[in-house]
Amino acid sequence: MSAPDAVFVQSLPTGAFEPTVRVGATWTGHGVRVSLEEPSHWTSVRVAADGQPLSRVALRWHTGIPDRSRVLGDAWERSYGDLAWQGIVPHRVLPWYWLAHDDRTNRTIGAGVRTRPAAWCSWTVDTDGVTLWADVRSGQQPVRLGDRELELAQLVWLDCQAGPYGAHRELVVGLATDRVPTGPIVGANNWYYAYGHGFDADAVVQDAHIVSRLAGDHPVRPFSVIDAGWVADGVDGGPWDRGKGSFEDMAQVASRIRAEGARPGLWFRPLLSRERVSHAHPHELDGGWPLDPTRPETLAGVAEDVTRFREWGFELVKHDFSTYDVLGDFAPQFGPSLGRAPWRFSDESRTTAEVLQELYEVIAAAAGDMVVLGCNTVGHLAAGLEAVHRIGDDTSGRQWERTRRMGINALAFRLPQHGAFFVADADCIPVTAETPWHLNRRFLDLVARSGTALFVSVDPSELTPHVEATLSAALRLALDGGVPGGAEPLDGLHTTTPRLWRIGEETVKYDWSSSPLGAEPFIHDV
Repeated sequence: MSAPDAVFVQSLPTGAFEPTVRVGATWTGHGVRVSLEEPSHWTSVRVAADGQPLSRVALRWHTGIPDRSRVLGDAWERSYGDLAWQGIVPHRVLPWYWLAHDDRTNRTIGAGVRTRPAAWCSWTVDTDGVTLWADVRSGQQPVRLGDRELELAQLVWLDCQAGPYGAHRELVVGLATDRVPTGPIVGANNWYYAYGHGFDADAVVQDAHIVSRLAGDHPVRPFSVIDAGWVADGVDGGPWDRGKGSFEDMAQVASRIRAEGARPGLWFRPLLSRERVSHAHPHELDGGWPLDPTRPETLAGVAEDVTRFREWGFELVKHDFSTYDVLGDFAPQFGPSLGRAPWRFSDESRTTAEVLQELYEVIAAAAGDMVVLGCNTVGHLAAGLEAVHRIGDDTSGRQWERTRRMGINALAFRLPQHGAFFVADADCIPVTAETPWHLNRRFLDLVARSGTALFVSVDPSELTPHVEATLSAALRLALDGGVPGGAEPLDGLHTTTPRLWRIGEETVKYDWSSSPLGAEPFIHDV
C-alpha cells in the first residue's frame, strides 16, 4: 500500500481536523509530526506532538474499494449481535480492521492495525478511499505526550483471492503480534441459572461435582467458575480479600471444588470498589466507586487481588467490566466519544489504549500460571495478555433469542481470531427451565465442535438423563479440542446468524429458530 494521500490532526476533542504538510515520509502541522516507517511486513505509524495536546490523527488513502463489495469490521470489545458483512456504508465505524469482499471476482482486500496498538483505531471505507482514525486521547481529554514519540500502530494490508472466511483468517493471523498457548478451555459457570443471587459454597461445589461427572475420566479436567455474587450483596465491587457468608474462606472453597475433580475459577471486577478510596474517581458507578487505572495504588491493588486468588488455589481468573469502568459505557453507546465518563485520569500523558494495556499486563503478571479470561476487555489490546477472551455480549438463561443474537453472531464473525489472538469464548450454553433445550443443545453442539471455549451454566434441577448424556458428549468432545479442522460459517456473507457450517469435513445445517409449536417471536431486549 502506498503512503497516505493526506494526514490530518485534531488537537481538541471537538475541534477541527487540520491538514498537515508532507516532506518525504513525514507529515507536519500544528505542532504535530506524523511519520511512517516500513521495518518489516507492516507499516509503522509514529507521532510526536512537541508538548501540544492531541486528540486524534487521521490518515486518508484516495484508493477506495470496489462498488458492490460486502464489508466487515471487528468490534471495539465484545460484539453485541451487530457483526455482519454489509454493503458499503461510508460512515460505518470499523474497529481495528476491515475487509471488503467482491463476490464477482472472489477477491478480498482489507487492512488493520496489529494487536496492542497505542491508539484506539478504527477505519471507514468507501468507493473513493479509506481512512484510518487513531484516537489518542487519555479518557475524554487530549493526551499530552510531552517529548515522547509514540508508535500509534503497525498497519497490515491484505489483497487475496480467497473467500470471506479464509481472507478474514489470513488478515487476523497477520495482525497477531504474539499468542498465548493454552489447552482446551471447558467448564461450568453458575451465572446463567443463579444470576448472582441465592447461591452459597455448597451450590458451587455441586456445580463442580456435576461438571466433573459430565467430563468423566477425561484426562483434561474442566473448570468450575464462581461468577458474580460471592463477595457481597448488591454492589459487585471490591475489596476482594474475602467473600460473604459461606465464602469467607475462599481457599477452602477452592479446595472443595478441586476435590470434586474440577479446576476452580473465580470472577471479579477489578476497577470497582464498594468503598470510596483515595484512588477512586469522584463519581459513583453502579453503586460503587470506579478506580483510576492510572494511579499506582489501583494497579498495586489489582495485582494483590489476583495474587491472592492464586494463593487461595484458584486456577482461572475471570476479570470483568474494566472497559465499562474506564469509559463509562458499553460499546454500543461509544460513538465517536468512546463513552461518556465524566472523570479524568490523574495521568493524562498516556492514551486510553496504553492505560488499558498496562492493566492487562498487571493482571497477566500477577496471574502467573493461572488462566486469564477477559470479559468486557478490548480484545485487540488484550491479545497475548489474556488466554481467553469473551468475544460477545452475554447469552441468556432466560431468553433464547438473546443467546441466538449474541452467541451465534459472535462465534461466526470472530471465530477467525481463535488461536491467533486468544481462545475465543462465545459465552455459556444455559440449561434452564426458561430457555428451550432443543435450541440450546444446537448451540452446544456447534461450540463443542468448533474447539473454542465451552462453558455451560446448568441448573441442577434441569438435569434429565437425556440432557446429561448430551452435555457429557459435548464436554468430552470440547476437552479433546473439538473436531479436527474446526468450524467455518458458510453463509455468513448474507446473514448475521449463519445456519450452514463446515465442521471438519462435514457440512452441518443448524435451525436456530424453530420450536415444537412453531417459530418463536423475537423479543428484542438488551
